[in-house]
Amino acid sequence: MTGPSRDPDAAFARQGRLVAVVIALAGLLAIFAPALVNFTGLPARYEILFYIAALAAFVWAFVVAVGMWRSRSDDQR
Repeated sequence: MTGPSRDPDAAFARQGRLVAVVIALAGLLAIFAPALVNFTGLPARYEILFYIAALAAFVWAFVVAVGMWRSRSDDQR
C-alpha cells in the first residue's frame, strides 16, 4: 500500500480538479436554486441563500485558481 503522492505536478492537478468540481457544482446550484426552493416548499429567502453559497464557491474557486496560476508562473521563472 502506497501513501499519498509527493509529486508536485500531481498535487497541482488534484487542486485543479477540485476547483473544476467546485465551479461545476456551484453553477448547478445557481441554476437549480429556483427549482429546489419550489420542490421543497421553502420560503423564497432560501433561494437567495443558495445564490450566496454559489457565489461564495465561485469566489473561492477564483482565488484558488489565481493562486495556482501565480505559483505556476513563479515556477517557470
